[in-house]
Amino acid sequence: MAMWIGINRKARVCYGFDDISLVPGRVTINPEEVDISTTIGNIELKIPVLAAAMDGVVDPKFAIEFAKYGGVGVLNLVGIYTRYENPYEMLEKIITCPYEKSTSLIQDIYKESIKEKLVGERVEQIKKAGAICAVSCIPQYADRFIGICREAGADIFVIQSTVTTARHISSKYKPLDIKEFCKSARLPVVVGNCVTFDVATELIETGVVGILVGIGPGAACTSREVLGLGVPQVTATADCAYARDIYYKKTGRYVSVITDGGMVTSGDICKSFAAGADAVMLGSAFVRSVEAPGRGYHWGMATSDENLPRGIRINVGVTCTLREILFGPARVNDGSQNLMGALKLSMGSLGAQNIREMQMVEMAVTPSIKTEGKIYQSLLKSTSRNKRDKS
Repeated sequence: MAMWIGINRKARVCYGFDDISLVPGRVTINPEEVDISTTIGNIELKIPVLAAAMDGVVDPKFAIEFAKYGGVGVLNLVGIYTRYENPYEMLEKIITCPYEKSTSLIQDIYKESIKEKLVGERVEQIKKAGAICAVSCIPQYADRFIGICREAGADIFVIQSTVTTARHISSKYKPLDIKEFCKSARLPVVVGNCVTFDVATELIETGVVGILVGIGPGAACTSREVLGLGVPQVTATADCAYARDIYYKKTGRYVSVITDGGMVTSGDICKSFAAGADAVMLGSAFVRSVEAPGRGYHWGMATSDENLPRGIRINVGVTCTLREILFGPARVNDGSQNLMGALKLSMGSLGAQNIREMQMVEMAVTPSIKTEGKIYQSLLKSTSRNKRDKS
């Protein structure tokens, strides 16, 4: 649906997580009896979650630990883990640097050249531990890294950029042909990011097993502010999921839709699946864990851009273990812990037995829900003030 925004100019009405809520179902299911597993290509995940390919979130040790819980951590192949033999010295510099100098420091650190030897070593480290290994790089490095990663035993290869399309025009270099790449990769390929039906359709038709949905919604990303690009995640996910469904009906080949970024609470994750996602990719939720290499510090993938950085270093703090974030027990009531418990409870309340059924539940546009939430928050603040006054 479009509305007039000026003379002869229309804009679509789109919705984010705060604009909608999920309508309880006519049947409810015991949360322990719902199935939250998903597949990406031929890879089965016990939990439908990927940890984002950001250096403060996923290192080889985190990827190994995350795999134990049934998800997959995506390792950034153009980050510090493939540039430095000892990347943790660089992490320490980034974490301890004053905020106003952090972006320029990150730019300098990421100028170090990538070592192909380290690419293979990091993949082998994850695979030797028996974990599923997913790796990510920008399109310019895909041809260079695919053979190394395949030889080292990687399971999923992710090609990721701020905006990804099947057709890219450049007179300065030869663009990556995603369709030809998928034919020769001999590894499941996931690409992103996109937010529209048409682009999702063209990307799906290249032969990928999954697409990432989301441009600029992440906590550490400033692409929406810097470039003015983006579509709210509920609408973006729904549009891309429709492209997936049409393609599946035509061909019988299922391509996973992965909502990437913008999810602040467990409720947002639940809404992503209701909008059509098969899995979600999270960054800031996991950088809060004890196991994350960033120790509570988080920066966007484009923060290191030499000319136009589109990200900032943020400090979200360390709150608990990775297990507690995923499965509880929750020690705060802000929807940031026991994410999988919340997903199961939501699915049970909606009468959805699995992720595919969750994609078909009823949603409502509910701006009034935000008002009700403010009432709750004001009560909490009032209670807090009363306690301070008494003390």
